[in-house]
Amino acid sequence: MKHLLTTLFFLLTLAIQAQRQQISYIEETKNWYYVYDEKGKKICGLSRSSVGELKGWGSDFFVVKRYSYYYICNAKGKTLKTLNVSDVGEIVGVSNSTITSRKGSWIYTWSEEGKKISARTASHVNC
Repeated sequence: MKHLLTTLFFLLTLAIQAQRQQISYIEETKNWYYVYDEKGKKICGLSRSSVGELKGWGSDFFVVKRYSYYYICNAKGKTLKTLNVSDVGEIVGVSNSTITSRKGSWIYTWSEEGKKISARTASHVNC
């Protein structure tokens, strides 16, 4: 029985991962964004005028800015979370699972769900 439950859990996990399409590239043209998966297959096309300015993408989400809001979207372009620019500041980077922004003298790290993970003062350290 325990082995059966473990197998069912494993299969359910695989099914959930298969439903989440991974973004490998977002092509920008004059009027469109085209989202591609890791196999080079087009996931979707989104009108630039309807979604706004692309700020970056991670493995299964991307961030766009339209007017005074940032939108965190899944690979198919569905909005997962909306964040106010005045709360977030300027987005300076997007990675596989986090978003980094700068507001004044502060650097914030956000999860792909739009939750603030950390805040620190911006220092000018040479790397």
